[in-house]
Amino acid sequence: MDIIWWILIIASFIGSFIALIKPIIPGLPLLWVGYFIYYFLIDKNEFGLWFWLIQIVFTIFIIAVDLLSNRYFLKKQGSSKLSERIGMLSIIIGAFVFPPFGLVLVPFITVFFTELHQKRTSKQAAKIALATVISFLASTIAKFLVQAIMIILFLIWIF
Repeated sequence: MDIIWWILIIASFIGSFIALIKPIIPGLPLLWVGYFIYYFLIDKNEFGLWFWLIQIVFTIFIIAVDLLSNRYFLKKQGSSKLSERIGMLSIIIGAFVFPPFGLVLVPFITVFFTELHQKRTSKQAAKIALATVISFLASTIAKFLVQAIMIILFLIWIF
């Protein structure tokens, strides 16, 4: 029976990484599903308070980095609130339109035209659109690294 649980744990960890390029998938909750499967179905005694606290800190860090990096890059370039919202929606849509290039092209194009509509020059609109793409890529790389660390800590903790 443990083999089934391990398959589900591995699948949830893989799913958390797939969520990095398919933003509609809840990546962090999938990571936690893997932890809970191990805890509740394999060994409750393996994880102590320190494990859970470390994982919570990393989870909060991922959420904060995601929000703050997007705001930082976009505010620095003078993005409008509308472009921020359009950019986030476009990333989700871009994951399904011409993947993986849609993750870059769709947000760039939609934010560019949104900023033009907001009476920005084409140079300003391009800078804001590029900032949208860079913020998404930067936060994706950061999330990937932190999630990898979280999984490595999980493995170290149980072995």
